[in-house]
Amino acid sequence: MAKIGVILSGCGVYDGSEIYETVLTLLAIDRSGAEAVCMAPDIPQMHVINHLTGEPVAGEQRNVLQEAARIARGKIKNLKDVKAADIDALVLPGGFGAAKNLCDFAVKGPDCTVNPDVARLMREIVQAKKPLAAICIAPALIAKVLGEDRLAPEITIGSDQGTAQALETMGGKHVTCPVREIVIDQKNKIITTPAYMLAERISEAADGIEKTIKTLIDMI
Repeated sequence: MAKIGVILSGCGVYDGSEIYETVLTLLAIDRSGAEAVCMAPDIPQMHVINHLTGEPVAGEQRNVLQEAARIARGKIKNLKDVKAADIDALVLPGGFGAAKNLCDFAVKGPDCTVNPDVARLMREIVQAKKPLAAICIAPALIAKVLGEDRLAPEITIGSDQGTAQALETMGGKHVTCPVREIVIDQKNKIITTPAYMLAERISEAADGIEKTIKTLIDMI
């Protein structure tokens, strides 16, 4: 049975992993007959957002690994303990946590830095010629890490020109993509889909995510 690593960034669209995208990813992995291996870094969140009001909560702090464990039903690993040899492929769901906790793209844009263990595992996967996927805003991590390695990854975040330009600045090659479709970088074995960068309905996000996971597993 193939093992698909899933890097989570917390729990909730505004300060962690986007829950719909994560659950759709886990469902697609399970339906394919593969096993999801959830993981997250054991670090503080950038901040905590009240998902009812959309405003930051003063004086509150949460842990990314502990929050991500909510979605994974407690079955989750500390990212620092996972190596590329432990899994057959890797996927990063979206949500602002990908741009706030796994890196600081939400604050610094193209000048962002990526969590060292996230960058390490992504590089290990690519160097091992194993497939890598990213959903929604998570392709920003691919642009930063693999752009620094001069691999010029072909990726998508949908059609937002400002974000697309930021990805290009970091060394990625942005491809405009409809919400239900995917972009495949055959050379680097990378698959990306816009999901909630464009989706207005959960079914729209589901179509792209299901195609992403199927393609990811077919590349193993």
